[in-house]
Amino acid sequence: MLKEIKHFLLHLRLHYQFFILSGGYLLGGLLADAMNTTQFWLQFLNVHVLLFGGATAYNSYWDKDEGPIGGLKHPPRMTQWMHPASLLMMAAGWTWSLQIDWHYFFIYGVSLLLFWLYSTPHARWKGDPLLSLVAIGFSTGTNSVLLGFWAAGGLFSVPILFAIVGAALILLSMYPVSQIYQYEEDQKRGDITFFGRYGLMGVKKFFTFSFTFGLILVSAGLFGIYPYPAILFFILGLCSFFILKGFISKLKGLKKEYKNVMKIKFFASLSFVLFLLISCFIRYEWIGSTMLTSYF
Repeated sequence: MLKEIKHFLLHLRLHYQFFILSGGYLLGGLLADAMNTTQFWLQFLNVHVLLFGGATAYNSYWDKDEGPIGGLKHPPRMTQWMHPASLLMMAAGWTWSLQIDWHYFFIYGVSLLLFWLYSTPHARWKGDPLLSLVAIGFSTGTNSVLLGFWAAGGLFSVPILFAIVGAALILLSMYPVSQIYQYEEDQKRGDITFFGRYGLMGVKKFFTFSFTFGLILVSAGLFGIYPYPAILFFILGLCSFFILKGFISKLKGLKKEYKNVMKIKFFASLSFVLFLLISCFIRYEWIGSTMLTSYF
């Protein structure tokens, strides 16, 4: 049983949630015009452990992957009890979200519903190249920013709209890349992924379009609130784009590329996460530097 619990915890892929998927939530905190620090970090755990972690385990239960998946090269076998356990985690997080407000509760619930539609065999949006983009784009893209924004105590404004759409596009830009190395597993389940429908060239073109417009929209939304960090974000994002594009353009879809793909994906995501985390530390005086605070 202890071994099975360990396997379940591995399928939460918490390193993936914290270092790759937390950028949207932190961006929402930076965009907020207030900061309830305790509430923000408690809900960070709610979103990334109970919601995202539970959804990832739920998806793994139905996928039954044997080959590499995002954040887990050798996924261990899942057993029957892990199915209700993953749903219980998400339900517990949704209940917890009630303490914020009805906006937060609603967005959390929408993400939960999309995660369910994405994975369950009753809908299996993951098996459709466009519906899968909708599910991931909203559940971990736009909604992640909104959850961070409202957990911090922000009041909605027009720049936020640009930023949440841009965040979803940046997140989605790398999403089909992982599918390249899951193609055989997806075929066995009958899933038609973005890569399965549009091929390697389609994945490369989608990355260019999605990342470029996402970067522009996030920078524009951030500029409307914090101009200097927005300029720096755009410059760093542009550098990341050229590094990633150079790497992705050379991909041939070979299994041996998987390790490097995950490394470059981790590098790009962690860079954004660190930038947003440092910006939040400075903006909300989580560190006591008057000089840096005045700059922002």
